[in-house]
Amino acid sequence: MEMSILLVDDESIDLEWLRRRVVSNKAVQHQNVRTAVSGFEALQLMEQHPVDLILSDIRMPIMSGMEFARKAKGINPQVHIVFISGHQDFSYAKEAIQLNASGYLLKPVEDRELHDMLDLMYNKIEEEWKQRSSLSDTLSLVHQELLLRWFKEPTSGQVEEHLHRFLAPILQSGAAVAIIEVDDLAWKINQMTEEERRLLIASITHFIREFVKAKSLGTLMASYNDHFVLLTTIQEEHIKAMLEQLIEAFYKEFSYSITIGTGKYTSEINQLHDSYRQAQAALSIKWVFGKNRLIQDASAWSPKQAMALNLEETVNRMLQAMLEYDLTTIDDCLLDLFNGDQPLTQKSDIYDLIIRITSKLHADLQQMNEHLYEILKWESHQPFILFQFETVHDILSWLRRRFFELSERLYLKKQRQKRKLIDEITRFVEQRLDQKITLNEVASHFDFTPNYLGQLFKAETNTLFTDFLIDLRMKRVCELLKDPTRKVYEIAELAGYKNIVYFNRQFKLSTGMSPGEYRKQHKI
Repeated sequence: MEMSILLVDDESIDLEWLRRRVVSNKAVQHQNVRTAVSGFEALQLMEQHPVDLILSDIRMPIMSGMEFARKAKGINPQVHIVFISGHQDFSYAKEAIQLNASGYLLKPVEDRELHDMLDLMYNKIEEEWKQRSSLSDTLSLVHQELLLRWFKEPTSGQVEEHLHRFLAPILQSGAAVAIIEVDDLAWKINQMTEEERRLLIASITHFIREFVKAKSLGTLMASYNDHFVLLTTIQEEHIKAMLEQLIEAFYKEFSYSITIGTGKYTSEINQLHDSYRQAQAALSIKWVFGKNRLIQDASAWSPKQAMALNLEETVNRMLQAMLEYDLTTIDDCLLDLFNGDQPLTQKSDIYDLIIRITSKLHADLQQMNEHLYEILKWESHQPFILFQFETVHDILSWLRRRFFELSERLYLKKQRQKRKLIDEITRFVEQRLDQKITLNEVASHFDFTPNYLGQLFKAETNTLFTDFLIDLRMKRVCELLKDPTRKVYEIAELAGYKNIVYFNRQFKLSTGMSPGEYRKQHKI
């Protein structure tokens, strides 16, 4: 373990003497020890380098040791501070305790007292590192997946035993959930190559992970697309400052912005689920509050539980209807949302509902590599049009038109993709008509199951794959029969038939005549 120590004293001679005594300690001999002659210099060093332990004189000019300690805790809430002072300054002890100081040494400091304190701090910091490492190990990828799945359930429900087992120690001192979203990332990477996108996403992920690790913020989990879920265990009073530091540092690094929604701090497992929902609610109102910021209090926008459950289910049903261009079901879902058990009487309630609907649709579509706002070409000011309407009916009519448009665009895009697939399958089969071709072979080539491809093919062409294959072979045969120099058995082989008897039977079944009769009829 390499511990980083910062020594602060405005007296250069005293500072050097302290440094030599500190580095002579066995636990510290191979550690990183830096010095600063003022609180200002020490804070600059903390901005540039991680610090685990500070030994600071309590009486310094301009910026006192107490003032420096407050600012140092703002930069790194996890840092340990040991104050050094004379007997006349012992009145500071009470204030030091309020600052959660880790220790207090009186001048002149005896070597034994100093070394005992260093040993104590080394062991304490080492134990904290082990706990953080244990937290990281506990939240393995499997546990992270389980936790994310539990977060995404509509209600906390019954917490599974193994989930309870690894969350319980984490929550002993309290924790909160924060959701981090990279703003407008889908639009910004639209013109990039696949490799450029991959490198950018990897760079963003690495930066956020390293920041979380350096500041000991907790455990970061990649959720979906441009979202990260942070389970933070730092002290509640420091969460806001540390997340705002992340937002600022991210923008300086990338010239992109991130928005973070947070939930409430808790030590109860079921309330941790609520914390995730609160973070979601906070992030969902980014459209209103703006981006590149921390959104903590979304209480005015938080849906009632019954309404939230109904919304989740209804929006899922509406999205499926959009993909199938089922306008009637889309309309039914909108009516369900607006005319539920809890009538919406205020414009703000209507606006809140629409924000939640569109946020949920946007998130679901992103998982399908679609972008709601890009498809509909919505600008950031678009929702404020809603406040120009005077009735719920007018608002509902506007939203109905937009969602019908969304459904049409999604449906047409899906149909074009299916048509393209059918064309590719046709070309693939045509190039292999002289070979044995099966649905299994074609499905394997296009990475589908035979059952799914067969159903898709039937739905799109109204023809079974086997009938389609026979039809292609017969068209090839008819083309080849136009060449009088070719023998019938040669034509059969070129069309993929190895058995001439079966070929003749199949040709007559398809055309009503034998190959010879076909040539006579067409005067070949």
